Amino acid sequence: MLNTYFRVIVGTMVLLSFVLAVYVHINWLWFTVFIGVNLIQSAFTKWCLLETILLKVGVKKEEG
Repeated sequence: MLNTYFRVIVGTMVLLSFVLAVYVHINWLWFTVFIGVNLIQSAFTKWCLLETILLKVGVKKEEG
């Protein structure tokens, strides 16, 4: 379940930053860059703030 929530939240943030960049200001693309850097960082460190937050609010990790 954790992966599902994670992917939905990250996908929503990327799409939101794109819409804000198109309709509000191009600098909203920096939010997309931030998300990408966080994903790369978590691949190397095996730690992600969003995962920590989701676990604290009660989202269960998948078994296996």
